[in-house]
Amino acid sequence: MRIIPAIDIIEGKCVRLTQGDFAQKKVYHDNPVDVAKSFEDAGLQYLHVVDLDGAKAGKVVNWKTIEKITSSTNLSVDFGGGIKTAEEIKNVLHTGVKQVNLGSIAVKSPDKVVEWIGQFGSEKIILSADVRDEKILINGWQENAEIPVIFFLKDYLMKGIEYVACTDINTDGMLSGPNLELYKKIMLAFPTFHLTASGGVRSVEDIRELRRIGVDGVILGKAIYEEKITLKELETA
Repeated sequence: MRIIPAIDIIEGKCVRLTQGDFAQKKVYHDNPVDVAKSFEDAGLQYLHVVDLDGAKAGKVVNWKTIEKITSSTNLSVDFGGGIKTAEEIKNVLHTGVKQVNLGSIAVKSPDKVVEWIGQFGSEKIILSADVRDEKILINGWQENAEIPVIFFLKDYLMKGIEYVACTDINTDGMLSGPNLELYKKIMLAFPTFHLTASGGVRSVEDIRELRRIGVDGVILGKAIYEEKITLKELETA
Protein backbone atom coordinates (compact mmCIF):
# COMPACT_ATOMS: atom_id res chain seq x y z
CA MET A 1 0.00 0.00 0.00
CA ARG A 2 1.23 3.47 -0.89
CA ILE A 3 1.66 5.84 2.07
CA ILE A 4 1.10 9.35 0.76
CA PRO A 5 1.79 12.41 2.93
CA ALA A 6 -0.18 15.51 1.99
CA ILE A 7 0.83 19.11 1.48
CA ASP A 8 -2.04 21.60 1.23
CA ILE A 9 -1.06 25.04 -0.03
CA ILE A 10 -2.56 28.45 0.64
CA GLU A 11 -0.60 31.55 -0.43
CA GLY A 12 2.49 29.41 -0.95
CA LYS A 13 2.46 28.03 2.59
CA CYS A 14 1.89 24.53 3.95
CA VAL A 15 -1.43 24.49 5.82
CA ARG A 16 -4.14 22.14 7.05
CA LEU A 17 -7.85 22.76 7.29
CA THR A 18 -10.37 21.04 9.54
CA GLN A 19 -13.22 19.37 7.63
CA GLY A 20 -12.35 21.55 4.63
CA ASP A 21 -13.24 24.75 6.48
CA PHE A 22 -11.07 27.65 5.27
CA ALA A 23 -11.88 29.49 8.50
CA GLN A 24 -10.15 26.68 10.43
CA LYS A 25 -6.75 27.07 8.80
CA LYS A 26 -3.47 26.33 10.52
CA VAL A 27 -0.12 27.17 8.93
CA TYR A 28 2.47 24.48 9.62
CA HIS A 29 5.36 25.65 7.48
CA ASP A 30 6.21 28.66 5.34
CA ASN A 31 8.06 26.54 2.79
CA PRO A 32 6.27 23.46 1.38
CA VAL A 33 9.42 22.50 -0.55
CA ASP A 34 11.29 21.92 2.71
CA VAL A 35 8.39 19.78 3.95
CA ALA A 36 8.47 17.71 0.75
CA LYS A 37 12.22 17.22 1.11
CA SER A 38 11.75 16.00 4.69
CA PHE A 39 9.31 13.35 3.45
CA GLU A 40 11.78 12.22 0.81
CA ASP A 41 14.63 12.16 3.35
CA ALA A 42 12.48 9.87 5.52
CA GLY A 43 12.28 7.35 2.67
CA LEU A 44 8.75 8.14 1.48
CA GLN A 45 8.14 7.92 -2.25
CA TYR A 46 4.79 9.62 -2.79
CA LEU A 47 3.27 13.03 -2.17
CA HIS A 48 -0.25 14.45 -2.48
CA VAL A 49 -0.32 18.20 -3.16
CA VAL A 50 -3.48 20.31 -3.07
CA ASP A 51 -3.69 23.90 -4.24
CA LEU A 52 -6.42 25.14 -1.89
CA ASP A 53 -6.29 28.60 -3.44
CA GLY A 54 -6.87 26.90 -6.78
CA ALA A 55 -9.74 24.81 -5.47
CA LYS A 56 -11.47 27.97 -4.32
CA ALA A 57 -10.64 30.01 -7.44
CA GLY A 58 -11.51 27.30 -9.96
CA LYS A 59 -8.06 27.42 -11.57
CA VAL A 60 -4.53 26.45 -10.56
CA VAL A 61 -2.92 29.27 -8.56
CA ASN A 62 0.25 28.03 -6.85
CA TRP A 63 2.23 27.08 -9.97
CA LYS A 64 5.64 28.13 -8.63
CA THR A 65 5.31 26.02 -5.50
CA ILE A 66 4.41 22.83 -7.33
CA GLU A 67 7.25 23.41 -9.82
CA LYS A 68 9.73 23.83 -6.97
CA ILE A 69 8.50 20.64 -5.26
CA THR A 70 8.81 18.50 -8.38
CA SER A 71 12.18 19.96 -9.38
CA SER A 72 13.65 19.68 -5.86
CA THR A 73 12.60 16.08 -5.07
CA ASN A 74 12.17 12.72 -6.77
CA LEU A 75 8.81 12.12 -5.10
CA SER A 76 5.97 10.75 -7.20
CA VAL A 77 3.56 13.69 -6.91
CA ASP A 78 -0.17 13.76 -7.51
CA PHE A 79 -1.75 17.19 -7.66
CA GLY A 80 -5.22 18.71 -7.43
CA GLY A 81 -6.98 21.98 -6.89
CA GLY A 82 -8.96 23.92 -9.45
CA ILE A 83 -7.98 22.06 -12.63
CA LYS A 84 -10.61 22.82 -15.24
CA THR A 85 -8.96 22.58 -18.68
CA ALA A 86 -6.86 20.22 -20.79
CA GLU A 87 -4.24 22.97 -21.01
CA GLU A 88 -3.92 23.03 -17.21
CA ILE A 89 -3.57 19.25 -17.10
CA LYS A 90 -0.85 19.41 -19.75
CA ASN A 91 0.99 22.19 -17.90
CA VAL A 92 0.69 20.43 -14.52
CA LEU A 93 2.07 17.18 -15.97
CA HIS A 94 4.82 19.19 -17.66
CA THR A 95 6.02 20.36 -14.24
CA GLY A 96 6.80 16.74 -13.35
CA VAL A 97 3.56 15.83 -11.59
CA LYS A 98 2.70 12.15 -12.19
CA GLN A 99 -1.10 12.28 -11.76
CA VAL A 100 -3.79 14.96 -11.57
CA ASN A 101 -6.85 14.88 -9.32
CA LEU A 102 -10.14 15.91 -10.90
CA GLY A 103 -13.04 16.63 -8.56
CA SER A 104 -15.51 19.43 -9.26
CA ILE A 105 -14.95 19.27 -13.01
CA ALA A 106 -15.74 15.53 -12.94
CA VAL A 107 -19.17 16.35 -11.51
CA LYS A 108 -19.94 19.34 -13.72
CA SER A 109 -18.41 18.24 -17.04
CA PRO A 110 -18.05 14.44 -17.19
CA ASP A 111 -17.74 14.50 -20.99
CA LYS A 112 -14.57 16.57 -20.66
CA VAL A 113 -13.08 14.12 -18.19
CA VAL A 114 -13.83 11.19 -20.53
CA GLU A 115 -12.06 13.13 -23.30
CA TRP A 116 -9.06 13.72 -21.04
CA ILE A 117 -8.85 10.06 -20.06
CA GLY A 118 -8.44 9.32 -23.76
CA GLN A 119 -6.04 12.20 -24.29
CA PHE A 120 -3.71 11.74 -21.32
CA GLY A 121 -4.33 8.10 -20.33
CA SER A 122 -6.26 6.66 -17.40
CA GLU A 123 -3.02 6.25 -15.42
CA LYS A 124 -2.62 10.06 -15.32
CA ILE A 125 -6.11 10.84 -13.99
CA ILE A 126 -7.34 10.38 -10.40
CA LEU A 127 -11.05 10.81 -9.81
CA SER A 128 -11.33 12.82 -6.62
CA ALA A 129 -14.49 11.85 -4.71
CA ASP A 130 -14.86 14.16 -1.72
CA VAL A 131 -17.81 13.11 0.38
CA ARG A 132 -19.83 14.09 3.42
CA ASP A 133 -22.40 11.53 4.58
CA GLU A 134 -21.63 9.60 1.34
CA LYS A 135 -22.69 12.53 -0.89
CA ILE A 136 -20.27 14.28 -3.26
CA LEU A 137 -19.12 17.83 -2.43
CA ILE A 138 -17.50 20.19 -4.95
CA ASN A 139 -15.93 23.65 -5.27
CA GLY A 140 -13.43 23.29 -2.45
CA TRP A 141 -16.02 21.34 -0.42
CA GLN A 142 -18.24 24.40 -0.33
CA GLU A 143 -21.16 22.97 -2.34
CA ASN A 144 -23.12 19.72 -2.02
CA ALA A 145 -23.70 18.11 -5.42
CA GLU A 146 -26.36 15.78 -3.91
CA ILE A 147 -24.87 12.77 -5.73
CA PRO A 148 -24.39 9.49 -3.82
CA VAL A 149 -20.74 8.45 -4.02
CA ILE A 150 -21.50 4.88 -5.16
CA PHE A 151 -23.61 6.18 -8.06
CA PHE A 152 -20.87 8.68 -8.96
CA LEU A 153 -18.15 6.01 -8.97
CA LYS A 154 -20.23 3.48 -10.89
CA ASP A 155 -20.74 6.00 -13.67
CA TYR A 156 -17.00 6.66 -13.91
CA LEU A 157 -16.10 2.98 -13.80
CA MET A 158 -17.92 2.67 -17.11
CA LYS A 159 -16.10 5.76 -18.39
CA GLY A 160 -12.67 4.18 -17.89
CA ILE A 161 -11.48 5.61 -14.57
CA GLU A 162 -9.02 3.34 -12.74
CA TYR A 163 -7.69 5.59 -9.95
CA VAL A 164 -9.94 7.04 -7.24
CA ALA A 165 -9.10 9.13 -4.18
CA CYS A 166 -11.94 9.35 -1.68
CA THR A 167 -11.84 11.89 1.15
CA ASP A 168 -14.34 11.59 3.97
CA ILE A 169 -14.88 15.24 4.91
CA ASN A 170 -16.49 14.45 8.27
CA THR A 171 -13.24 12.88 9.50
CA ASP A 172 -10.77 15.09 7.60
CA GLY A 173 -8.45 16.87 9.99
CA MET A 174 -10.25 15.48 13.03
CA LEU A 175 -7.69 12.79 13.99
CA SER A 176 -10.65 10.59 14.91
CA GLY A 177 -9.87 7.60 12.71
CA PRO A 178 -10.80 6.93 9.08
CA ASN A 179 -14.29 6.02 7.91
CA LEU A 180 -13.55 2.32 7.43
CA GLU A 181 -17.14 1.44 6.56
CA LEU A 182 -17.12 3.88 3.65
CA TYR A 183 -13.95 2.41 2.18
CA LYS A 184 -15.17 -1.14 2.73
CA LYS A 185 -18.35 -0.28 0.84
CA ILE A 186 -16.40 1.22 -2.07
CA MET A 187 -13.94 -1.68 -2.27
CA LEU A 188 -16.79 -4.20 -2.20
CA ALA A 189 -18.62 -2.40 -5.01
CA PHE A 190 -15.53 -1.62 -7.11
CA PRO A 191 -12.73 -4.12 -6.40
CA THR A 192 -10.83 -3.14 -9.57
CA PHE A 193 -10.34 0.50 -8.54
CA HIS A 194 -6.98 1.69 -7.27
CA LEU A 195 -8.54 3.37 -4.23
CA THR A 196 -6.73 5.89 -2.06
CA ALA A 197 -8.36 6.66 1.30
CA SER A 198 -8.12 10.10 2.89
CA GLY A 199 -9.42 11.62 6.11
CA GLY A 200 -9.08 10.94 9.81
CA VAL A 201 -5.89 8.87 9.95
CA ARG A 202 -4.39 9.28 13.42
CA SER A 203 -2.10 6.27 13.97
CA VAL A 204 -0.08 3.55 12.32
CA GLU A 205 -2.83 1.10 13.30
CA ASP A 206 -5.30 3.12 11.20
CA ILE A 207 -2.98 2.65 8.23
CA ARG A 208 -2.82 -1.08 8.88
CA GLU A 209 -6.62 -1.29 9.09
CA LEU A 210 -6.90 0.39 5.70
CA ARG A 211 -4.35 -2.02 4.28
CA ARG A 212 -6.46 -4.93 5.55
CA ILE A 213 -9.47 -3.53 3.70
CA GLY A 214 -7.43 -3.59 0.51
CA VAL A 215 -7.10 0.08 -0.39
CA ASP A 216 -4.25 0.94 -2.73
CA GLY A 217 -3.07 4.02 -0.87
CA VAL A 218 -3.62 6.22 2.17
CA ILE A 219 -3.23 9.99 2.41
CA LEU A 220 -2.31 11.49 5.74
CA GLY A 221 -1.49 15.02 6.75
CA LYS A 222 -2.49 16.36 10.14
CA ALA A 223 -1.33 13.20 11.93
CA ILE A 224 2.20 13.97 10.71
CA TYR A 225 2.08 17.70 11.34
CA GLU A 226 0.66 17.24 14.83
CA GLU A 227 3.25 14.49 15.49
CA LYS A 228 0.66 11.80 16.15
CA ILE A 229 2.63 9.67 13.67
CA THR A 230 6.38 10.12 13.20
CA LEU A 231 8.07 9.77 9.84
CA LYS A 232 10.15 6.95 11.33
CA GLU A 233 6.97 5.04 12.26
CA LEU A 234 5.86 5.22 8.64
CA GLU A 235 8.90 3.16 7.61
CA THR A 236 7.34 0.12 9.27
CA ALA A 237 3.65 0.97 8.84
